[in-house]
Amino acid sequence: MKLYMENLIKEFEGRRVLDIRELLIESGALCGIIGPNGAGKSTLLNLIAGLMKPTDGSLLYGEEETAVAPFREMTMVFQAPYLIRTTVDKNIAYPLKLRGWGNAQIEERVGELAEELGLTDFRKQKSWKLSGGETQKVALARALSFRPKLLLLDEPTANVDPATTAEIERMLRKINEKEGTTVILITHNLVQAKRVCREVLFMNQGKVVEFGAAERVLRDPEQELTKRFVDGELFT
Repeated sequence: MKLYMENLIKEFEGRRVLDIRELLIESGALCGIIGPNGAGKSTLLNLIAGLMKPTDGSLLYGEEETAVAPFREMTMVFQAPYLIRTTVDKNIAYPLKLRGWGNAQIEERVGELAEELGLTDFRKQKSWKLSGGETQKVALARALSFRPKLLLLDEPTANVDPATTAEIERMLRKINEKEGTTVILITHNLVQAKRVCREVLFMNQGKVVEFGAAERVLRDPEQELTKRFVDGELFT
């Protein structure tokens, strides 16, 4: 799913926290959003997800560039996801039931995702008994269950172990490459951005400082501010 933003502004109590003059994220992108705390990363993701409304400007979705967010074709995974208080199986199946999938189709898709993410042995486990890493994998499986065209993730591996991080990263690359899902994730881990992303968007003080191919932006940035951030300078 393609995204196009023009003069996109978000203000809270008169304070401007996001000001994007123009930004195009092509369909099929695997884009990492990086930047210091308070850069506007989560605000941007929440606007794309339709969880917030912009103060001004336009945010358009898809090849036909509609301003109406196609909620049935997009989904979001949070850093601390909320699971329904039921089994792993039923959590993953929930979006499919809402979309009217048949029981056989649901069983096949849930089984496929459980195997992909190492959840097969946990399918009948109650959600509140899962570890943090298991919870995050279930949240990702649930988000991917209906094959969304746009997947948004807010620091999906911030609180999980390296093995779970590797599984999640592998799954993101796979669905992007094989299904053409547009993936946008916020990460504070520049090494992860190098490993996973093809495009990187660097933000600071609510503005886009630099956007382009991940390898170029992270290894040879054009903007001095980006270089300072990539080199590890602390921003206040």
